[in-house]
Amino acid sequence: MIRALYYRVLALAGHPKAEAWLAIVAFAESSVFPVPPDAMLVPMCLARPAQAYRFAAICTVASVLGGLLGYAIGYWLFDALAMPVLRAYGHDDAIARFTQWFEEWGAAVILIKGLTPIPYKIVTIAAGAAKFSLLTFFITSVITRGLRFFLLAWLLQRYGMPVRVFIEKRLTLITSLVAAGLVGGFLLLRLL
Repeated sequence: MIRALYYRVLALAGHPKAEAWLAIVAFAESSVFPVPPDAMLVPMCLARPAQAYRFAAICTVASVLGGLLGYAIGYWLFDALAMPVLRAYGHDDAIARFTQWFEEWGAAVILIKGLTPIPYKIVTIAAGAAKFSLLTFFITSVITRGLRFFLLAWLLQRYGMPVRVFIEKRLTLITSLVAAGLVGGFLLLRLL
């Protein structure tokens, strides 16, 4: 079922209203939808490299707004709505881990998880469930989601199709290295 949904989202990249669909997918993926917007962002950037940053901006704004919905779900509707969604995706134990991580590491959790392909909806719902600072959540979400989507757009615009295969195989490594650098800088600032 997820694979069929992925291919449907991929097909939307060629739709006349692809930008609107990209925003919808990026928004929904941040709170309830299982397919990441990368499934649309990659082919759209390859088809129209001159607009890659526009597509990244659409993903960033929609993803952060969707993240606010995920935060609200975790904050107000955790037991009634969030747990059934997380159970449906096999992530029901993730909230306890994230809540503990938020207490220990705070914004670093959002910076790390928001850059990687790990489902962002877990971060957004867990942040709300943990009653994490909404302002810090918002700022770190803008930074991390923007970095992720703009890095992907830049790579696709600069290197085109050859980088697509590389990204698909090594996206986790690339984004994890960027996240480690960000978190290292964040922790360094915190210690000073």
